[in-house]
Amino acid sequence: MQLTIQELELKSVQYRKTILSIIKKSGAGHTGGSMSCVDILNVLYNRIMNVFPENFTDPNRDRYIQSKGHSVEALYTVLADKGFFPAAELETLNQYKSHFVGHPTRAVNGVEQNTGALGHGLAIAVGTAIAAKLDGRDYKVYTLLGDGELAEGSNWEASMAAAHYKLDNLVAIVDRNGLQITGSTEEVSGLEPLADKFKAFGYAVRTVNGNSVAELTEALDQVPFEAGKPNLLLAHTIKGRGVSFMENAVKWHHRVPTNDEMVLAMAELNQAEAEVHAQIDTQKEIG
Repeated sequence: MQLTIQELELKSVQYRKTILSIIKKSGAGHTGGSMSCVDILNVLYNRIMNVFPENFTDPNRDRYIQSKGHSVEALYTVLADKGFFPAAELETLNQYKSHFVGHPTRAVNGVEQNTGALGHGLAIAVGTAIAAKLDGRDYKVYTLLGDGELAEGSNWEASMAAAHYKLDNLVAIVDRNGLQITGSTEEVSGLEPLADKFKAFGYAVRTVNGNSVAELTEALDQVPFEAGKPNLLLAHTIKGRGVSFMENAVKWHHRVPTNDEMVLAMAELNQAEAEVHAQIDTQKEIG
């Protein structure tokens, strides 16, 4: 049964709690980026993509490739929730002999491709989308890019190929949180006007609030945005979204909460979870 928007909002809060918990336990992790992109993964896996543990070997399944591989905690969290592996395995993140390392690896069930070297995911997704066209299959290929990795020229080479081959089965999503490890993207290597650049490279572009599951759902339901053009979803997000003192703070790119910070963060998320539960209960009473 398809989740409602409020149920998706509840998932996002619960996913953020899990992300912080496994990062805290492991002693390492990319906190800010995982918190900014988890709403995107939530909508993809719970509303949009045709990919489940049961069909993961089916050649007609949709594909998801996480180019911003360092935010793997968000991906592992969602895959566990979807049943690709027992949730208890998340507790082994970054531990000795665990498959749950700091970047996506195919040793973990549900991961399509090893990623982590920035700038490679889009090229892999383009090749996968071309394969679908050549094989006459109708699956879609989704890839999530960080805005900081757009300084890598391979993204733009891949984009030229995507337009040339008219890959309207390709959906590239940019987690546009505006920050990277050394500062703001505009200070490090300016990207704007980003939407215009993607349009110039041949994409059909849509812009959304990437932390709004409602806006994400509405936009992704419209794929392909334009026949014969690759799709680009520019998702404006907040790095560290969901915890007030982590939001828009460069230092949370790769940082583990202290014990005191963890208490404060979980209190905020517990409050958010209670509020969404209350909204769901009210809606049920009205319905």
